[in-house]
Amino acid sequence: MRNEIYTLKDQQIADFQRNGHICLSSVFPQPALGEYREAIVDWAEDFRKKQKPISERDTYGKAFLQMMNLWEEDAKIKEFVLAKRFGQLAADLLGVKKVRLYHDQALFKEAGGGHTPWHQDQFYWPLSTNKTVTMWMPLVDISEEMGMLTFASGTQNVKLPPMPISDESEATIAKFVQDQAFPIVAQKTMNAGDATFHMGWTLHAAPANHSNTMREVMTIIFMDANAEVIEPQHENQEADRQRWLAAKEPGSRADSWLNPIIN
Repeated sequence: MRNEIYTLKDQQIADFQRNGHICLSSVFPQPALGEYREAIVDWAEDFRKKQKPISERDTYGKAFLQMMNLWEEDAKIKEFVLAKRFGQLAADLLGVKKVRLYHDQALFKEAGGGHTPWHQDQFYWPLSTNKTVTMWMPLVDISEEMGMLTFASGTQNVKLPPMPISDESEATIAKFVQDQAFPIVAQKTMNAGDATFHMGWTLHAAPANHSNTMREVMTIIFMDANAEVIEPQHENQEADRQRWLAAKEPGSRADSWLNPIIN
């Protein structure tokens, strides 16, 4: 399953290019997902034990438990993250021949966990290309009350003043989205193994988890294999250059050992 092709229709690719996001069903069928979910959940449980109670965290910390580059730590999770099925989907959506891994991250929104503020992922990425995409896959069936990923359609080319995910980004972007009347899109439900894909600059957020169930999500970020490292514009991008690009120099290809070609 990991290396089987998920065939997209031309209309799906066109919709993604127009809206900056798309939701696809059964990207990884549930029977095959179970063993990978178990490995990710085991990792999350260990991570969770080391965190402060939700009441003592800031807005970002309340939004989710964020565990990054698990593929480096666990052989089973590595199989999942480097699945050619995902990489080929990313390449087809972006219209490129090959994609590399930028990094993975598990985002577990606890029962009672707070909202995820409006933001743009690519604010953090010191990359020369806009050909980037994040796959967001629930590991369990989820409903909108659990904190469904929410997009402002058609915002993939919007460039706002640089700001990290924060209370400021929530207030500024929420007002911008409302003022510009961008269509707001969120699924009512998603099954385990379904996935959304969104471009790096697409504006998105997620409500709080009002259920009694952990919202278990695994994400993988892909970039055009020809992407180059740019001079970091702020300390967040410098931190990303050091960690996710293995300190590759600006002007060089983003092809460190942390960034294998996947498809």
